[in-house]
Amino acid sequence: MDIDDTVSTPTAPPAPTLNIQRTLGPNVPSTTKVSDVMANFRPMKLFKREDVKDTKSKPSVISIDFDDPGELCITSESDETLMIYNVKEGRHDKKLLSQKYGVKLAKFTHHSSSILYASTKENDAIRYLSTHNTSFIRYFEGHTASVTSISLHPGADNFISCGRDDAVHLWALNVKNWVGKLNITTPFLSAWDPSGNVFGIASPWSFTILLYDYKNYAKGPISEFDLVDKMPSPRAADNLATGWTTLAFSNDGKNILLGTRGNAHYLFDAFTGDLKAILRKPEGGTRRAAAGEARNETGRRLDSSGDCCFAPDGRYVLSGSRKDVLVWDTLGSPAGDDKVLEPAYVLEEKREAAVLAFNPRFNMFASADQELMFWLPDPHA
Repeated sequence: MDIDDTVSTPTAPPAPTLNIQRTLGPNVPSTTKVSDVMANFRPMKLFKREDVKDTKSKPSVISIDFDDPGELCITSESDETLMIYNVKEGRHDKKLLSQKYGVKLAKFTHHSSSILYASTKENDAIRYLSTHNTSFIRYFEGHTASVTSISLHPGADNFISCGRDDAVHLWALNVKNWVGKLNITTPFLSAWDPSGNVFGIASPWSFTILLYDYKNYAKGPISEFDLVDKMPSPRAADNLATGWTTLAFSNDGKNILLGTRGNAHYLFDAFTGDLKAILRKPEGGTRRAAAGEARNETGRRLDSSGDCCFAPDGRYVLSGSRKDVLVWDTLGSPAGDDKVLEPAYVLEEKREAAVLAFNPRFNMFASADQELMFWLPDPHA
């Protein structure tokens, strides 16, 4: 269904249904400790784009997100489509097409029937869509260059967007115009701490992570971490210059994850900014561009919504790679003065995992390059 010409409507989407079952069919219950099953995750369900007949022009997945109840998964793809999947049934449910404006960085709001996504053509507006009746609720216009990050507040209908126009906008879903703005050099990534009281902005050009008090952001950052100064040696900083892919807080609020497209990700203390570990990727990074990197339609690499994330318990970090999925145990002991931490587990899957997201409610995660894969713990492992 083409959504570009649907009539905008001011009505809000219906309230989310909280009829949540606590198991994924016959598989491991969602209440099982992540640490008990992390080594047993296996690729269980591959979704192929049956509507694409020409295998040479197969689209790529550029973002993955789950709704709050964990029952739905959405992807935005390079052929300007949005694909929605039913997690518990392991089923593709809906395809939406936005050929006029393009799609990327698709995210559920706190209502499972409404989403946000950034444009890739025509303009740089963020679009607020009701998937219930495939009508646009609102356009958020303000960025004058490509949007690089959209981060939804963990407990309210507010969100942050970052762009290549060196602007950070703060928005409320029920207001068309931005409610706050920060001007920062290359503010390409954003993230909320789990309380929603603090948000972070990552600037790869200045090698800094800035933390703001949400209620007093206009006063400037409450913390400014110069990541080069936090490195124990020049060699440890090598991957900081390769492009940044992900910024995330752990669910306990203690750690910050900075993903790069180089040979390592970085784990920092969320309060002091001190380096806790360099998460080494033995096979190197994926082939996707980092957030904010220049690209065009004739050969530049696609970007993504991020190739690494925390597991819901905050203990484990998962990352895609050119093959397989890597898992680090943050309670492990880093080696040497450079604090290098090797993967605790390698979850085998021969496809590249260029985009990765963990379900917030169930013990499952999804990875993708050109095809979406659902991963579940193997109950027989």
